[in-house]
Amino acid sequence: MRSQTILPPYLKKGDKIAITCPAKKLPHDINSSIALLESWGLEVVLGETVYASHFQFAGDDELRARDLQRFLDDGDIKAIIAARGGYGTIRIIDDVDFSLFSQNPKWLIGFSDITVLHSHIHQNHQVATIHGQMPLNVPDATKPSLESLRKALFGEKLEYLLTYNRYNKEGEASAPLIGGNLSLLVMMTGSASEMDYSGKILFIEDVGEYLYAIDRMMWSLKRAGKLKDLAGLIVGGFTGTKDNDEPFGQNVEEIVLKVTADYNYPICFDFPAGHLSDNHAIIFGKNTHLRIDEKETSLTF
Repeated sequence: MRSQTILPPYLKKGDKIAITCPAKKLPHDINSSIALLESWGLEVVLGETVYASHFQFAGDDELRARDLQRFLDDGDIKAIIAARGGYGTIRIIDDVDFSLFSQNPKWLIGFSDITVLHSHIHQNHQVATIHGQMPLNVPDATKPSLESLRKALFGEKLEYLLTYNRYNKEGEASAPLIGGNLSLLVMMTGSASEMDYSGKILFIEDVGEYLYAIDRMMWSLKRAGKLKDLAGLIVGGFTGTKDNDEPFGQNVEEIVLKVTADYNYPICFDFPAGHLSDNHAIIFGKNTHLRIDEKETSLTF
């Protein structure tokens, strides 16, 4: 299946990139992140929300929506990166007008709570977005993960080669990549931001969830018909996973394989993306090639 997704223009030196906080407030400055983006030859523009605070949020809902709107509408801004995730994007998504963005697409970057934006934009405006490191995470990020974000933004070749994982399900697929945080994907179900999963390679990741909750969310996606027509599945980091005093009895890999047992598409585990210091950039909406065999896994954009 070929994607009709629009790829925004890749960045070049001298371009402006905006930083905004559509969800939770920043706990400290992001000077090191600004310096990194500037070292790539980009001009950094900071939104009001970067220094704003309203309880746990980076300003109230009105401010966060207005800040994002400003950068979506500004033709001089070539990319928008969310400073962090947390919680709050769902509270403003319906107050944001994407009409000018749709006419003049630009890169939007982030992960975790930013899945709301990825999903909404993919479904309603068919514009590619980048799941990758955010300014809050830069100080702890690995150099390869940051370099992968630079490559994604500047349109350089993006290809990943992973070692064999015994849980992998072999196969090959070429299709658009979609996905994000599992909890947020389930939360989008039934809303105007819910994506069409059919014929896509789905990426999922999560953090701090109980095993039974991961199981519940996977079954919820299955019962909603989201897993049956996938071209492939990529399981990223499931970090900080918790169990009850009475063990659930399955790990994340076993949960995924149980829920998808009726399907024949390839499944990759332990992909280096998610709530990880080694969170590599992937491009949602872009056609990708996934190949899994008994020796290795490759993902090519």
